Amino acid sequence: MLAASAGAWADTHIVPLRWGPAGEFEHRATVADGRFLEVCGALTVGSDVGWRFRTSEPAEFNVHYHVGKDVVYPVKMNASREAAQVLRAASKEDYCWMWTNRSGRPMEVWVRLERGSSPPAPR
Repeated sequence: MLAASAGAWADTHIVPLRWGPAGEFEHRATVADGRFLEVCGALTVGSDVGWRFRTSEPAEFNVHYHVGKDVVYPVKMNASREAAQVLRAASKEDYCWMWTNRSGRPMEVWVRLERGSSPPAPR
């Protein structure tokens, strides 16, 4: 079983990253125009997370964490509908995968994260 949330976007736009028993996380959501979705969780230094996402509309996407008042962006993409990479945590922080919808329409988001050194397989 996956640690996952499915269905329409509810009251919250920040989803806690809760790893499943095999080190996986999967989430699907609908993001209203002008809104955003974040999946956030703590990582330790040197931990690898393979990630993959798809959206129904082009989205602003980033992976970020906060250091005091500063925001650090290990990954930043514009007008992306899908991507897959591996993130190696440079510091012990709460990392967030974030999608912003500026398409003028509701946007479907699917994301999968796996602990390890390769992106999850396409679905």
